[in-house]
Amino acid sequence: MRIIFMGTPDFSVPVLQALAAEHEVVSVYCQPPRPAGRGKKDRPTAVHQAAEKLGLPVRHPLNFKDAETRAEFAALKADVAVVVAYGLILPQAVLDAPTKGCLNIHASLLPRWRGAAPIHRAIMAGDAQTGVCVMQMEAGLDTGPVLLRQETDITPEDTTGSLHDRLSDMGAALIIDALAKLDSLPPAEQGEDGVTYAKKIDKAEAQVDWTRPNTEVDRHIRGLSPFPGAWSMVNGQRVKLLLSKTTGHTGAAGAVLDDQLTVACGSGAVQLLRLQRAGKGAMSPADFLRGFPITKGQVFEG
Repeated sequence: MRIIFMGTPDFSVPVLQALAAEHEVVSVYCQPPRPAGRGKKDRPTAVHQAAEKLGLPVRHPLNFKDAETRAEFAALKADVAVVVAYGLILPQAVLDAPTKGCLNIHASLLPRWRGAAPIHRAIMAGDAQTGVCVMQMEAGLDTGPVLLRQETDITPEDTTGSLHDRLSDMGAALIIDALAKLDSLPPAEQGEDGVTYAKKIDKAEAQVDWTRPNTEVDRHIRGLSPFPGAWSMVNGQRVKLLLSKTTGHTGAAGAVLDDQLTVACGSGAVQLLRLQRAGKGAMSPADFLRGFPITKGQVFEG
């Protein structure tokens, strides 16, 4: 097939690579390079870099409001456009341009967790399962009929980072399957039962509230890892908490209960398994404590 690929972050890269191996990718659309890093130099997106390595042409319009940009898209005469975390709303003229329309790979079991942050929200909500859906796009936000879906369990060890990588690989395999069967796949309308919205993660919600039950604190830490990273203040410094597990210990909320960085919550406790101070890399508890002693009885503030 002649395919237009539209995506921007790391999550989209395995899908692009899989499509390029099986089909003719006539153009790649992504967000434009933006300032990043200490020098604030323009940095191409992950998809842009991957497309260049594959020798594929790249376009990065700011939007599709002008007729010239829409006409350029239509002139590619694609059979289908595949959209994965692109970052722009597509007008109806763009959705209608490919012969077989636009397909979106979404990292949730629709209609649950439509919107911007489905992986974070699934972990933070304590969902037992999530997955990926291949959806026929329409004008609404993740409202189109689903063509294929695949589930995966969310384990007690999963972070947004680990689940992100697993779902990305699943999406790459699923879109190849969907394209092979496209003309025979029955579209399943989503309906309105079970609709939830995964609003964008606000950095203001990242601070840990130790008065919450340990299951909620643990999901909060894992759901925000690695970005933006749940955090708490201890010894006057802000520390990112990147991995944890629940324990049955009890104590005053936020209090450190032992030399293994077990911290009491509103009920139960969590043991901190991965931490990071400003300007340092992520560390195990043992490595962290060697450079930043925290003793029993001290308090994480939240």
